[in-house]
Amino acid sequence: MVKNLLLISNSTLHGSGYLDYCADNICQFLGKNKKVLFIPYARPSGISCEDYTKIAHERFDRIGYSLLGINSFSNPMKAVEDSEAIFIGGGNTFVLLNELYKNNLVGIIRQKVASGMLYIGTSAGSNIACKSIKTTNDMPIVYPPSFDALNLVPFNINPHYLDPDPNSTHKGETRETRIKEFHCYNTEYVVGLREGAMLHIAGKSVTLQGSTGARVFKKNTEPKEFNPGDSLDFLIKQ
Repeated sequence: MVKNLLLISNSTLHGSGYLDYCADNICQFLGKNKKVLFIPYARPSGISCEDYTKIAHERFDRIGYSLLGINSFSNPMKAVEDSEAIFIGGGNTFVLLNELYKNNLVGIIRQKVASGMLYIGTSAGSNIACKSIKTTNDMPIVYPPSFDALNLVPFNINPHYLDPDPNSTHKGETRETRIKEFHCYNTEYVVGLREGAMLHIAGKSVTLQGSTGARVFKKNTEPKEFNPGDSLDFLIKQ
């Protein structure tokens, strides 16, 4: 079976509502798969899983899809096993991964995606689809058993990527600096995925979608710029 993933940088753009800017991409990706399992474990701003699920349910209902939160099932593993499509929302990546390990979901999600289950991630949900969560922007407010993530793709993502601003008076590290630090100890590609951008992975095909583009970082190499519509197949074929 072919892996099929839609990895989105962020769920909301400035001036728009939840998933508004990427709703058409999600509909095209899901097609006739009308039932979606939602994993709300990342809990943005500390909201409850129930409140987060309500937000996602209302948005998916408006585009014609039935969405149920995994927290409504007594057996989370069976919920994943029985699903044809899964959506993992954003929030805190450390909290999200910790809950996936706690509920023994890492292995079953890997297995199901390898068998063709559709996977949508936004922000933290895109981070944990990668090899590790080492390129997240989040604070480690909990300590998961491992930084190893779902490893559905052989690269990492830095969502909400911000380009260096030469006019900024901020003296802290830029995202580019942080990614260079990552490459002192790691070798995999890192996709700096700007807000408004997403990756569609279908088997060995990777297409950059959205409106803002991305920068791709490789160890000991200058980062390269890519635009919406570009093929990034090299990320899979490395």
